[in-house]
Amino acid sequence: MTKLKEMFKYYKKSKIAVVGLIILIILIITAIFADFIAPYPYDVQDLSMTFLKPSKEHLMGTDNFGRDIFSRIVIGAKISLQIGFISVFFSMIIGIFIGAIAGYYRRFDNILMRIMDVVLSIPQLIFAIALAAALGNGMRNLILAVSISSIPRYARIVRSQVLSIKEREFVEAAKMSGASDLKIILKYILPNAFAPVIVEATLGVGTSILSAAALSFIGMGIMPPKPEWGQMLSEGRAYIRDYPHMTLFPGLAIALTILSLNIVGDGLRDALDPKLRR
Repeated sequence: MTKLKEMFKYYKKSKIAVVGLIILIILIITAIFADFIAPYPYDVQDLSMTFLKPSKEHLMGTDNFGRDIFSRIVIGAKISLQIGFISVFFSMIIGIFIGAIAGYYRRFDNILMRIMDVVLSIPQLIFAIALAAALGNGMRNLILAVSISSIPRYARIVRSQVLSIKEREFVEAAKMSGASDLKIILKYILPNAFAPVIVEATLGVGTSILSAAALSFIGMGIMPPKPEWGQMLSEGRAYIRDYPHMTLFPGLAIALTILSLNIVGDGLRDALDPKLRR
């Protein structure tokens, strides 16, 4: 708790980081209560109300099927943030496991890291597209594709931290006291290796949301009528000249979410790294 208070003390010194955190909290609250915030059902079509411009009745206008864009943006926040956080959670857990094994047991290091290097040699989005094509459409497969493509980043970070921490005196003392390898890794090494992982995870949520939006944009992610921001961009691109609001608001939603996550990630990096504290 003391470390958390100290971290927040340094974090709140950056005004832009605090603004980013506030925006992110608003987005998360919007996602949690999306079903109550959305004024209209996201999938109800009304062909007499197509292509309406933003107004009091429809804050962001309507699309080519007469669906309320604001409602679809709000529900899309729920879907996009779920994809981002869940995919990062799974990729982080698996990456931590691989990195800890590779860093602590050097006999596994070369094999595991070469596998990670092979995955890293493929651009993450291309790898996610290949996995999505193999697994098929749907939210579960999309999360799986984005998760697998993100694992190597966390594995390499944790491995480098474990290699450094396991040589410290308190780890040697734990070994001398007869502590098991599992206890040493879980109690002494990983808690001291979490700072860069937390920062990477925060930035990784933004990357995952962007990857999911890209996959949905090309028709390999969330399928209609569920509103995912990338899919909404794809639907609106055919009307971008005459009805730019159809692509403007989903694009702004993606940009604002990614920006807030990157700002929070940078703020956490500065707060957690003593060398960067001002």
